[in-house]
Amino acid sequence: MRRPFYLYNTATRKKELFEPVNDPVGMYCCGPTVYNYAHIGNLRTYIFEDVLKRALVASGYHVKHVVNITDVGHLTSDADTGEDKMEKGAAREGKSVWEISEFFTRKFLENLQALNILKPDVMPRATDHIKDMIELVSELERRGFTYRTSDGIYFDTTRFPSYCDFAGLDPSSLKAGERVEMGEKRSVTDFALWKFSPSDVKRQMEWDSPWGIGFPGWHIECSAMSLALLSQPIDIHCGGVDHIRVHHTNEIAQTEAATGKKFVRFWAHGEFLVVEKGKMAKSGGNFITLDTLAGEGIPPLAYRMFCFTAHYRSPLAFGWEGIRAAANSLENLRKAVPAQDKEATFDEKQVVALLEEFYTHVCDDLNMPRAVASLWDLLHNSSVEAALKRECVRRADFVLGLDLLNVPEHHVEIVTDADGVKIKLDAETQLPDTVRSTLLSLLQKRRNARARKDFGTADRIRDGFAGLGIVVKDLPDGTTECRIPSAVVSDPDKTASLHDI
Repeated sequence: MRRPFYLYNTATRKKELFEPVNDPVGMYCCGPTVYNYAHIGNLRTYIFEDVLKRALVASGYHVKHVVNITDVGHLTSDADTGEDKMEKGAAREGKSVWEISEFFTRKFLENLQALNILKPDVMPRATDHIKDMIELVSELERRGFTYRTSDGIYFDTTRFPSYCDFAGLDPSSLKAGERVEMGEKRSVTDFALWKFSPSDVKRQMEWDSPWGIGFPGWHIECSAMSLALLSQPIDIHCGGVDHIRVHHTNEIAQTEAATGKKFVRFWAHGEFLVVEKGKMAKSGGNFITLDTLAGEGIPPLAYRMFCFTAHYRSPLAFGWEGIRAAANSLENLRKAVPAQDKEATFDEKQVVALLEEFYTHVCDDLNMPRAVASLWDLLHNSSVEAALKRECVRRADFVLGLDLLNVPEHHVEIVTDADGVKIKLDAETQLPDTVRSTLLSLLQKRRNARARKDFGTADRIRDGFAGLGIVVKDLPDGTTECRIPSAVVSDPDKTASLHDI
């Protein structure tokens, strides 16, 4: 039996009872442009989408979850101008576009795993669907929705009367030079479907097409991949709120113009993670990654917990005090879970009744702050038996994804160096002499760098450790603490990587 599930629909601007048209539910989420690391603002969106998927499954639905990998065509400006982000990233790293695509895709998947985000059922790469994109542009051309300029094939938004409806745009307020540079566009809202390769620049990614050598526009990619992998209309399409005005508006226009059918049933958007300078962005000087958090002793799931302190449709203000409070809250929640008793039994009807409030909040447009609060109330209820509490936590944690029952117990052994360095090890871990020597050398190098205020070197070493799962903390007493998980010591690749820091 399926639970009633309510979801806010951006298209209608109201909360609606979710009634899918497909089985399994088709869920498409705009994925990363893999030219750089994902920052924690990006990852907040993927956490919200993961909870949505988990909640739907817990409510009795089957879900086909698609997250694309954008590895070409995403320009640095929404105005169809600027460099391709992938080409720019390759130049920055001194590598090929294909190499940085592979590297940052792998890093993104590592972030998903660290945050307990369920792996999508399908993760298509844009470069594997060029043929689909060309066919979609050709269909738009056949139907009279395109025109050609000197730099590409463009969608004519005047041919799609409802273009402004989704984002509530006022056409009269969209002036050239504010949202976009006009160039040869006929209308300020027109957008590129296919871009021609510049004659004076050799691109690493370009393909032949009926219109000449070039590459796809960013927006056509999601339309082509979603249509290739999911039934239309798609049940749910997700992304960040920054996608509403341009990217998703353009997806709707080109897809519905090409097919004559409704593109998406529900649109769901996550709000920004905000810092003092505004939304977190790679271009804004406020770029924080999971590795940054690890360097400050914040585990990934503490960030997931932090995201549950606000509704996904509300901006979430990032602060170190707040995220450390979330880490403490997660630790306390785990401590509150009763120990397993293999002899204990529980009544299924009681479990269902006890979780009714939790699921009511989850199914009310993912009200996770209230859902977490209801779980706390359950654990603090002295009239509920321990076995019942533990079973309720187990089921609730499928939605939360906080590993509330799967935290390995370990004792920590502290090995102290005479020069103020404390190395923390799992008690069962044997630290080879060569690894110990390398660790101490790097830690001492970092301490020396901090002493002479060379914080660039100190941070580079700390970030190198964080990338391997090693956490370094500078303590108030002047000592440095280094926490090394046993998994790092047992992984030859990771211990070998110490020499590259």
